[in-house]
Amino acid sequence: MSIKTKMSAMSLLMTLALGISACSQFGDNEQAAGVESSAADTTVLRFSHFWPATSAMQTEVFEPWAKNLETESNGQLKVEIYPSATLSKPDVTYDSAAKGTIDIGAQAHGYTAGRFPLTQIAELPGLSNSAVQMSCMLQTLYDDGTIASEYEDTHLLFLMGAGPAALHTVDKAIRVPEDMKGMRIRRPSAIAGDIIEATGGSPVGLPAPDIYTSLQRGVIDGLSFPWQPTGDFRITELANAHTNIPFYNSALLVTMNKDKYEALPADLQKIIDDNSGRVMADIAGKMTDREDAKFMEEARAKGDIMVDIPDPLNDPDWRGPLIEGTQKYLSDVSALGLDAHGVYEKVKAVSAACKV
Repeated sequence: MSIKTKMSAMSLLMTLALGISACSQFGDNEQAAGVESSAADTTVLRFSHFWPATSAMQTEVFEPWAKNLETESNGQLKVEIYPSATLSKPDVTYDSAAKGTIDIGAQAHGYTAGRFPLTQIAELPGLSNSAVQMSCMLQTLYDDGTIASEYEDTHLLFLMGAGPAALHTVDKAIRVPEDMKGMRIRRPSAIAGDIIEATGGSPVGLPAPDIYTSLQRGVIDGLSFPWQPTGDFRITELANAHTNIPFYNSALLVTMNKDKYEALPADLQKIIDDNSGRVMADIAGKMTDREDAKFMEEARAKGDIMVDIPDPLNDPDWRGPLIEGTQKYLSDVSALGLDAHGVYEKVKAVSAACKV
């Protein structure tokens, strides 16, 4: 082979090698661009709440909800859940969502006294006997505009209710209001606090994650709490006397930062909307009622003291303090210039319509 022929062959090989290298490099860049594009198409939503990671609220309500959003959006929505108040404190979770510190938050209304005065009218005695009923009431009142103005700084996803309250104490059973005189009782809301004061007890404000250690150390003598969170937060390990008296029902919310929601394309907004509202209120309510029954039965089975007062508004001992607490709350809300009594009448009508 001549030198000229060898040089031509070598030149051809070099050209092919450069071409292959360029194609390979282009392919790698193209693949990288695809990865970046895929990552850029995913919106991560940070969701903060105060329930333990092992609670049914986490495993049966929030996790399936997050999975539905991810599945229906083909991965364009991803919800990262932070339980046990690790991302926001229980009493500022709503404000954190409003400000954008978190994207989604779940909170009990009672943690921020005076922030949701009309919504909390639904917590008053005699209005709800189950979490399903309370959830239906709250979502109805929001959907028809009665309480919607209280959530205008966020994009509300859904409202849900706890089951009927109970009083949980150590060794001492509460049978009549006088038994609470001088006792330090953890209150979940201003409404429950007013009623505890009317019995002669001393209401103490504490977020749910702090109840166990406070009861263990004697900071409080007892607490007012529905059965589901009593089990979730292991309160039944300490409390062995329980008074089942539906003198209030807690309201709870799940909401989203408004700017985060409005920045999403319409198709992703629709997926969130389709997984919000009444459908989620009902799912949460059914789970809560089921867990209430489970934890109550576990306490009975281990021999705890049980006192049942199913209709306290017609009980001669309890009627007075409950009515006193109700009137005090309505008067306080009226003093804010709000139509407390008008909303109360509306809530009573919705209660009857939502009765299970």
